Formats: sequence, structure tokens, C-alpha cells
Amino acid sequence: MKQTYSYPVQFIFLMGLLGVFMIVGTFLLTLVGSQLLHCKLLEVPALLNLPANAGMSKILNLGATFIAFVFPAILFTRINKKDAQTTVEALGFSKIGGSKLVLYTVLISFGGVMLSGSLAEVNQHIYLPERLLEQAKALEQTYKTLMLNMARMDSVLDYITALFVMALAPAIFEEILFRSTIQPLFIGWTKNVWVGIIITSIFFSAIHFSFFGFLSRTALGIVLGLLFYHTKNIWLSILMHFLNNGLIVTQLYIVTLQGKSLEKAMDENLSIWAGLNGLMILWFSFNALKKYSATLVKPL
Repeated sequence: MKQTYSYPVQFIFLMGLLGVFMIVGTFLLTLVGSQLLHCKLLEVPALLNLPANAGMSKILNLGATFIAFVFPAILFTRINKKDAQTTVEALGFSKIGGSKLVLYTVLISFGGVMLSGSLAEVNQHIYLPERLLEQAKALEQTYKTLMLNMARMDSVLDYITALFVMALAPAIFEEILFRSTIQPLFIGWTKNVWVGIIITSIFFSAIHFSFFGFLSRTALGIVLGLLFYHTKNIWLSILMHFLNNGLIVTQLYIVTLQGKSLEKAMDENLSIWAGLNGLMILWFSFNALKKYSATLVKPL
């Protein structure tokens, strides 16, 4: 896709769009929540964290995320593109070239889960000064409270709903923003594929506001970024992202059925050896994917 504006201008413009639509999404979430809960605007966040309002919280947060992530990506791509591509094509929504790509994506997802789970354990041992550590723990607890509230699943219907709200929809929204929109910008700006993907992945991890999951999400972002770069198909990145999220949701649902603690399940990580095995799976799968996809698409 030909660039209409310089990369610094594109970056400033995109960040401005993100800021505006995040504010709009949060405001609409709060406004609609206050109407549904019959409360003041400032009372909405606390009330949405109550178990009784879990269903409403899922839907409202989903809507806010859609506004904050998808609208900026579409507007940015629409304004910035200069060639004959449609916005949908420019975002990477195209037909998947073959069933082997899906198979390799599943294998890459498996390796990515093992690697990110192992790095989550490494992240626990990173030294932080006491003051920063307390702040990180407080931020992590806020994140966990939100996730635990959204992860309440008392029936099969709740599980299916959670798969959509916590696995599929975020996978679509986040991949459209980070892989389809932000990653090409940073690759073009830095003129280096790895640097562009790593910067995008750090941004992707940071926006989740979770220090103890920072390394694992950064690694996941790198794997997703490489998958999109080598295939140019955002559907495959969405599939991998969904498989990762769906595995977590499924694990939490099984833990719920067993009557165990969801919070303890969220804190469980994989060993370093699992991460090394994950790297081997990723190496094999990406080599196979690159050889196959090279016959279907041309790299950037």
C-alpha cells in the first residue's frame, strides 16, 4: 500500500485517533451503564465490577473496545491508503490461500501458548523496587478483578458467550488495530521487519496494563506479528489470537466446573522447559509456513 503521508505524521495522526476514540468509547460505556444501572456516572465502574452485573459488563466493555480499536484503524487506513486497494483489503482481509496455512497457524498457536506461558513465569522474577512493585501489584489486581468478573461462567451458555466476548471479539478488534494498522506503520518507519514487529508487540502488551503479563504478551505479539507479516492475511492472526484466548476461557470454565479458584488458575504458568519446546515448535512451524506461503504471496 502506497503511503500518502510521512511515517511520523501517520503515527501522530493514529495516536490522536486512538486517544479520541478511547475517550468516546469510555464515555459511551459509562453513559449507557449509568442509564441501565440507574446510577451516577462516577458509580458505573464499581458497579460493573460486581458479579451481578457481569453480563452487562461484558457487553459494554466489548462495545467500548470496538469503538476504541476498530474505528481508528478503519479511518486511518481509509485516509492513508493511496492505491487501488479497498480498506478491507488494505487491512489484510483476504481469502486464505490453502488449508495448510490453517494447520501451520494452529501449530504456531500451540508453540506460542507454550512460550508465552513460560515467559509469564520468568516475568514473576523480574526485580522491581518496592514502590514500583506495589504499584504493579495494585494494577494487576485491578486487571484480575475485571477479568474474573467477565470470566464468570455458570452454564454452557455463559461459556459460549465468554468465548465470543473474551476470545473472538478481542482477537478481531486487537488484530485489526495492532497487526493490520500499527505494525505496517512501524515496519515502514524503521525499515526493519523485526524492529517494527517488536515495537508493535511492546505497544500491544503495554496497552493491557499488566506488568506480570508483559513478557508473555510481548512474545505473543511477536508471534502474531510474524504470522501476519509472512502471510499478509489477518484472518490467520485472528485465528491464532482466538485460539490463545479461547484456550484460556476454556481452562477457566473447566476450573469453574471443578469448583476450584479462578484466581489461582489465572496465576498458573508453564516451566522454562515448556517455553524451549514452544520455541522448537515455532521454529519448525514458521519454516514450513514460510515455504508454503512464499508460493502464494510476495513478502513486503
